[in-house]
Amino acid sequence: MMISGRKCDAGESSKNKTGLRRSQSVTRVQDVNEREKRKRAVQPDNPVHRPQDSLLSYTSGYTNYRGLLNLCIVILVLSNARVALENIIKYGILVDPFQWFKVFMGKPANWPSVLIALSLNVFILFTFVIETLYSKGKLHEMCGRLMIVISLSTLIIFPVIVVFTTNSNPIGASVALALVSITFLKLVSYHMVNFWCRQTRNQPDTSHHKRRSSFGLTMSRTEDELHGLPLVRYPLNLNIRDIYYFMFAPTLCYELNFPRSARIRKRFLLKRIIEMILLLQLILGMVQQWIVPIIRNTLQPLKVPNHIIWLLFFYWFFHSCSNAVAEILRFADREFYRDWWNAETVNYFWQNWNIPVHRWAVRHLYKPLTNRGFSKNQASMVVFFVSAFFHEYLVSVPLNMYRIWAFSGMLGQVPFAMFVSQYLHNQYGNMAVWISIIIGQPLCILMYYHDYYIIHYGSLEVIS
Repeated sequence: MMISGRKCDAGESSKNKTGLRRSQSVTRVQDVNEREKRKRAVQPDNPVHRPQDSLLSYTSGYTNYRGLLNLCIVILVLSNARVALENIIKYGILVDPFQWFKVFMGKPANWPSVLIALSLNVFILFTFVIETLYSKGKLHEMCGRLMIVISLSTLIIFPVIVVFTTNSNPIGASVALALVSITFLKLVSYHMVNFWCRQTRNQPDTSHHKRRSSFGLTMSRTEDELHGLPLVRYPLNLNIRDIYYFMFAPTLCYELNFPRSARIRKRFLLKRIIEMILLLQLILGMVQQWIVPIIRNTLQPLKVPNHIIWLLFFYWFFHSCSNAVAEILRFADREFYRDWWNAETVNYFWQNWNIPVHRWAVRHLYKPLTNRGFSKNQASMVVFFVSAFFHEYLVSVPLNMYRIWAFSGMLGQVPFAMFVSQYLHNQYGNMAVWISIIIGQPLCILMYYHDYYIIHYGSLEVIS
């Protein structure tokens, strides 16, 4: 033991000496450079040169490219301003805010979409009843699972029947189907979390918890310090107020105790509401002025600035709307997105541009599959398959036609992601991701609505 200890001491001393020699050598180089700098400064030729890298070189350590970013923004604005000017000269001013009110509410065919949205309360209350019976031991496990499967399947199939049999407006149907998809994912999470709670309910608990509504838990905006009463425990979370709070909360993953902010910041909320109103008007105006006229011209579909509308919609929904709803509900977790714009791989983009969906997929799909023996690649394929289904569901059903472009395009992300990860790195990978965003997703939606007009009007020329 003594010998080994001495050996260790000797080894450590040698390492310390090595580190000391390295630090001394670095210091010596710096001293030499300083001495040379002082000598050169007093030379009669008045030298101006010194060892340094170009700013655009990777080794320079320079990171402030704000001016170049501003240049890209200016070029983007000017290029789209030219497109907008050409559009106005060719078609005139087509923006009409009142037209959208007529589209959503002006025809009786739009009301089935409203009825679909209202019918979601039936499935929410049915879910609440099932979980309440579970908690009281009045429902057999297999019977309850069968009822849950039937309920969730009906939730997906019922809107399809309504849309196909009533010939509802595609825009209203798109909104209704989006609400259906969100409710479906939320109810799946609600069932699974309560199932996990039932599994652990019989385990011994040495802590003392009192009944507390999850609405009393608060979180400070500066520290992860929790204030309020003790956490709520299963089955005390099973109440109408709790499930409807989850239905309106900007998340797809259910928890018994959500982090809460201390108060509603009125100025912050007012800014988000103003953004919601102004950006929505801007998006709808761009659709009227740019999308609709160019859809009529099938020869130039790629000139539609649909990626600009996609970016505006992202900011409107994930930042303005989500933050406004979270502020009203005092929902403290505001991570609705991460820096997907810096994505150098396709996987990084899909993991960070829509955090609520990503969290749901990992928590309720990916991890349960891997825990059951699926490999990571197999679980990832299932996640992409489910995502592809909902992409197609949200487009084909409202338009009442089948093209499976959204489904195929989503599954096509798998080989594209493998190609980018294998052959493209750093800024080249980021460029590939941006090309996919600009050309792939918005253009796919545009193709669906283009074919919708062809099917229903026979020719794009007869559209008024």
